Order: sequence, then structure tokens, then C-alpha cells
Amino acid sequence: MSTTRQNCSRLALGCSIALLVSVGAGCSRKPETTTVKKMAAGAQYAGFLSSYDRLKPNPDFENTVSYVNREADRNVHKYFAVIIEPIQIYVATDADPSKMPDRGRAAVVAYFQSAVTKAISDAFPIVTEPGPLVLRLRTALIGVDVGRELEADKDGGGLSHAIDIGKVGVEMEMVDSVTGEQIAAAVDRQNLGSGATVGSVSFTRDEKFAAAKEAFDGWAARLREFVDSAHELSGEETRRADESYRPYGDAPHAK
Repeated sequence: MSTTRQNCSRLALGCSIALLVSVGAGCSRKPETTTVKKMAAGAQYAGFLSSYDRLKPNPDFENTVSYVNREADRNVHKYFAVIIEPIQIYVATDADPSKMPDRGRAAVVAYFQSAVTKAISDAFPIVTEPGPLVLRLRTALIGVDVGRELEADKDGGGLSHAIDIGKVGVEMEMVDSVTGEQIAAAVDRQNLGSGATVGSVSFTRDEKFAAAKEAFDGWAARLREFVDSAHELSGEETRRADESYRPYGDAPHAK
């Protein structure tokens, strides 16, 4: 079965499921809140993922460990829609969460949430309610630090303290929305170095914080690349898919 045929079939069914789930969700769903937590001292990971036991270095992504379930009935191929949960933030061990500007945190979360949604939306229809063919995408920024104190600006968009993302990483996983079973997971650690800071709620339009915007866009793009790689069929899976494809309900040829 060609990749185009597979994607068209998958998208058509996915859109149907997305419509049904979205209608069922209605307008009464309460918005979820984003919490700020702190990395434990000396911890390699934030503790955000449901499991870290099966993570291994990924040869295709630098500074990344990952896991993809390849079991026939428990892999990404069987799913047709995704719930994108609110981005979570874990501040660095020695950071003071009370100095993390709420407006800045909200701006960071909103931008990264939008970047992730944009990156994923043409791979999976996005829905709001769980179902048997729906994944749940969970993402966290880990190691966010509180930077230097900033002077107030004239337009009121400036923050009291800069948000330093120079050593931030991303933890993400896709879990079955019904059972909670981990289907794919990755921890991406990229040292951006000095200069990757957010000092204004309008950081996306301020050249001083261009490195931060590029970092969030880059993480979202890498997340999409990882999802695509997790969805690639192995040779055996491709063979089985080709054998089972019946576009017009025709019976298999007699051998």
C-alpha cells in the first residue's frame, strides 16, 4: 500500500472520529490549568512521564532518548486522533518559583502550546475527549530557570525577572487516552546556551528574544519529526498492510 493511500485512508477515518468526539464533547468542558513544579535535586528526569524504564538513545535525534511501542495492537499506527494536553513547566532545582513571572510563564506556555498544536495537527485530527482510537499527547518543559531582574518598560509588557530557557529540555509522551498505556515517549535535551531568555510577554515580536522563539519552534518541529518516525511502518508491517488492503472489497487472489 502506498504512503499516500495509507495517509488518505487514515485521515478520512480520523476526521470522522474527530467529528464524532468533538460533537460529544459539547461546550461545557472546563479549561485545564498549567502548574509549575520543581525538578528534584540531582534528578536526571522531571518525573513527568508515566514511565522512563524503556527509554534508549535515539540515533536519529541528537541528545534524545526515546521509546516507541512496536506491538501490532499497541503502536501509533492504530490511532486516528489526539488530545493535546496543556504544556507543563518544571523549574530548575535551584530556581525560586515565586520569582517566575506568571505573565511570562503564561506567554511561554501559550506560544509553545500553539507551536505544538500546529506541528501535530496535520498528522492527527485534534479532539478533546478520550476514545479507543485516541492518543493523549503530554508535554513538559523541564529545567526552566529564573533569570536576572529586569527594569520595567514603558509599554508594560516587560517581566520582573527574565525566564531563562538556556538549559531547558522537553519531555513528551503519547499515551492511550483510555488505558493510559505509554505508546511513545521522548526526552529531548538541547543546551541552548546564554541568550535564550524571555523578558517580555510579547517576546515573539521582540528581536531581543528571537532565540527563545526559535527554540520553541525548533522543539515543536522535532516533536513532529519524532511522531513521524514513530509512525513509520517497518518492512514487515508494510507487507501486512499491503496484503490486507482491499480498496473495493475484492477478495484476495487465489494462490
